[in-house]
Amino acid sequence: MPSEEGLLHELWECADDGGLSFTFCLAGPRGDGARRSLSVGTKLVWTVWAKSHFEAMTRYYERQGWGVYTTDQSWDVEPYPAEWVQEQRQFLAQYCEQLSEHGRT
Repeated sequence: MPSEEGLLHELWECADDGGLSFTFCLAGPRGDGARRSLSVGTKLVWTVWAKSHFEAMTRYYERQGWGVYTTDQSWDVEPYPAEWVQEQRQFLAQYCEQLSEHGRT
């Protein structure tokens, strides 16, 4: 469910060299660099909305079973900037519109 104040994050999974590797990034333009580095065959396996980097990482750690996420960085708990939220919201609206135009909703 979309959050009015948060950002959508993506978890990508890649099977390589007999193991799994993960990339956790923002959906939309702010995650483009991370997604460009993904190998062929990498799959989107999970998405989550979060209002801060700390909230996103906490949920990611919970999902992965890695225990409690901790940080000593004060910026980590600050809400994402409103302009980031607006940028992603516009991107997602355009993306959904394109899907709808092509009959994929």
